[in-house]
Amino acid sequence: MKHTPKTIGELVKSTRRSMGVTQKDLAMTSGTGLRFIIEMEQGKPTCQLGKALTVLQTLGIKIELVPPVGDDRKGA
Repeated sequence: MKHTPKTIGELVKSTRRSMGVTQKDLAMTSGTGLRFIIEMEQGKPTCQLGKALTVLQTLGIKIELVPPVGDDRKGA
């Protein structure tokens, strides 16, 4: 599945709602701002990576980074 800012935003929104958490509460617990949460959920493509990762971690959403098969780069 190809992830886009929009699909990640939708996942954040649905996860937050299923947990019964408001946007304001998520902003407070993740140390971000309300505007950031709103924009992330809307799929803003230029949101800050560090903050986005913090929000995902706060919600318990895991990210797995897997190098391409046959990637023999060492320390690249």
